Amino acid sequence: MDIHRALREISNQPLTHQLLASILKDYKRPNDKILSLKVDGLIEPIKKGLYIAGRSLGSERPERAVLANHIFGPSYLSMDSLLAHHGLIPEKVFAVTSMTTKVSRKFQTNIGLYTYTKLPLPYYAFGLATVSLSKYQQAIMATPEKALCDKIATTAGITLRSQSSARDYIFGNLRMEEEDIAKFDLNAMISWLENAPKRKSLEMLISMIEKI
Repeated sequence: MDIHRALREISNQPLTHQLLASILKDYKRPNDKILSLKVDGLIEPIKKGLYIAGRSLGSERPERAVLANHIFGPSYLSMDSLLAHHGLIPEKVFAVTSMTTKVSRKFQTNIGLYTYTKLPLPYYAFGLATVSLSKYQQAIMATPEKALCDKIATTAGITLRSQSSARDYIFGNLRMEEEDIAKFDLNAMISWLENAPKRKSLEMLISMIEKI
């Protein structure tokens, strides 16, 4: 078996221990071979039981959003990472930010920090989409509207008590553009309010957007 070729063929997806074991099923000790591949730099560990193809293979690697879905789940990409993905905030985002129904967690990996913030059901499940990032890569991601609501709903210290404070936060703090915010789907945002954390703050956000 040509291990290099086999790994290149699946290099654009997260490599679970189960997937690697199936590729290496002809080896007497697949786990030993996995360790050898790691030592040789052909695979890189992300967390226990999860790897990506090593840079030495010179092939495509999983998008950060795809990896985020696999590192901890259920989860979806949201908040700063999603807003930056759509070019809605100007700052460079260093941590990969996701939401989960489980306890909030952080994973410091050799390719960066991945954070997961807990949200309650059913609010968690609103405003999600499966997005194609390349020919063979898909990730579960928030819509821009949900990503912004998630950020407001879960960030300590953010309370929007008026339309003016909503404007200050969105256009002053986050430095978003009015023309982008004006395109947000307000009907979708309104439909989430009944089950949303910080409902009053989100109502002020929606009222502010309605005036744009």
